Amino acid sequence: MAMIVFYEKPGCVNNTKQKQILQQSGHDVVALDIRVQTWLPETLRSFFGDRPVAEWFNPAAPRVKSGALVPEQIEAEEALAQMCLDPLLIRRPLIESDGRRLAGFDEAVLEAWVGLAPRPVPAPQVCPRSEGICPEPDSQ
Repeated sequence: MAMIVFYEKPGCVNNTKQKQILQQSGHDVVALDIRVQTWLPETLRSFFGDRPVAEWFNPAAPRVKSGALVPEQIEAEEALAQMCLDPLLIRRPLIESDGRRLAGFDEAVLEAWVGLAPRPVPAPQVCPRSEGICPEPDSQ
């Protein structure tokens, strides 16, 4: 099975479920805190492929939810610069394995790429909390 680097926000309910899916599928998952990485624009860009800029953003990020930042109105260079300064803006998880990268947990892509165990219910994509803000994790 695959070795997967999984950039997450510790304590995020969805990221926890997504990691479990990968682990239950037999993959080794190395989970890293997306907030403490030193992100460079060119590194981040490689996770997004040909997706539109607006889809690079985490829709539950406080600045997006408040309207302080409108993903549909921002250019790629500025989006990457903002994400490097505020990693909570980045669509999670960022996944890296065998030289490939992906933003978000797209089960169809992951099934074709690394393989997933059959599941009756798709993995969550949207934060289940009505306010969309995950609590801060316990001290680590």
